[in-house]
Amino acid sequence: QVQLVESGGGLVQAGGSLRLSCAASGTAFSFNTMGWYRQAPGKQRDLVATITSGVSADYADSVKGRFTISRDNAKNMVYLQMDSLKPEDTAVYFCKAVRYSGVFPYIYWGQGTQVTVSS
Repeated sequence: QVQLVESGGGLVQAGGSLRLSCAASGTAFSFNTMGWYRQAPGKQRDLVATITSGVSADYADSVKGRFTISRDNAKNMVYLQMDSLKPEDTAVYFCKAVRYSGVFPYIYWGQGTQVTVSS
């Protein structure tokens, strides 16, 4: 059974940095796409950044230039380096991984890690 486990969340002051990690276990397959989403209280879950196995990355406009996504395909891990954090970045951050079997997507989510940015 595939499991995604996030780590690295916490409390940081505005302008600070955090690095999130997501470790995938329970599979020998690599994922086509891995990424990070976030959900603030009372709001929907939104895309933060995604990265393909070919390390092509995409970012939400709100984090461009501040966040960097990377992955280690050999370890089935994905990371999110978050710099210049703002209070509006406060949310639960979720790791997502997608593996395609033909045209059928298998989608996996982690349990989330809390990031709180104080002003």
